[in-house]
Amino acid sequence: MKRACDRAARRRLTALPAALVALVFVFLPAAASADPKPSLKELAAQAEQLHTEIEQLTEQFNGQREKLRAAEKTAAAAQKTLSTRRAELEERRLQAMRMAQNAYINGGLERALALAQSDDPDTFLDRAATASAIEEERSLQLKEVAQAMAAAEQAERAADQHIRQVKQLVSDLQARREKIIGLVAKVESRLYRQALNQTSSGGRAVRVNLPIIGKGKAAEAARWALTQQLKPYVWGAEGPNSYDCSGLVMAAYQKVGINLPHYTGDLWTAGRHISREELRPGDLVFFYNDLHHVGIYVGGGLMVHAPRTGDVVRVAPIANRPYAGAVRIAD
Repeated sequence: MKRACDRAARRRLTALPAALVALVFVFLPAAASADPKPSLKELAAQAEQLHTEIEQLTEQFNGQREKLRAAEKTAAAAQKTLSTRRAELEERRLQAMRMAQNAYINGGLERALALAQSDDPDTFLDRAATASAIEEERSLQLKEVAQAMAAAEQAERAADQHIRQVKQLVSDLQARREKIIGLVAKVESRLYRQALNQTSSGGRAVRVNLPIIGKGKAAEAARWALTQQLKPYVWGAEGPNSYDCSGLVMAAYQKVGINLPHYTGDLWTAGRHISREELRPGDLVFFYNDLHHVGIYVGGGLMVHAPRTGDVVRVAPIANRPYAGAVRIAD
């Protein structure tokens, strides 16, 4: 009997872990399953929307910055006017003070002598009236200058207030722009991570397929340049079967109707210089102090370029070479 009880107890103990495991699976929350990852198409759409927002904010930022410059000019003019008015008021005050002192010291004696020396009281009254009129005119001038200075001070205060407001707007726009740039970096890092891994496959050139964000001529040039992958580098070549670095750039932009020179030095001055944070597909990226190498940016820190003799057109990280700057040829 005791043995039968022991066997039953062992069976119950053996069954217990299995039951616990079953309970764990029953009560695991549904959220524990991995969320579906966005597709490349979805990530590209997100990145495109973020870039659009950056462009909008950049133009707002530029507009407010122009307003700030205008406000600063207005403030400088108001300050100059105020300084002039202050100097003028001080001069008028000194003149009035000297007149008051003269009137106080000499006024009574001069009038008494004038009355004593004048046979005609009307002559004295005319002189006295003239002196009074001069003093009244001086007082009026002083008042006018004081009013002008008050207006100049108000203009200066208004200009300073405007500057503070515009500076705050510029600061807010810059903060929003930087935040979105950070989001773009996150989205693009996911978008291009696979391509970056492909480019790091032991130095061997491989064809990399990746979406190019954008709809303008620059993006189209970048898309076309990607179709030229694995074609050999040949010094001085500009296609269609081989390229050097600037030859690839020239050929890509010719495809979208833009003629560029076949020389990195001239390409450097062929468009608008932009910061590294502003890079978009199709922008030209330059390397080395003498700008002797150029590639076409494709996004995610990558470019398509024709590297050197013995190599082929390929996608590579821009971080692999000493970066010199970037130029935007078209939107």
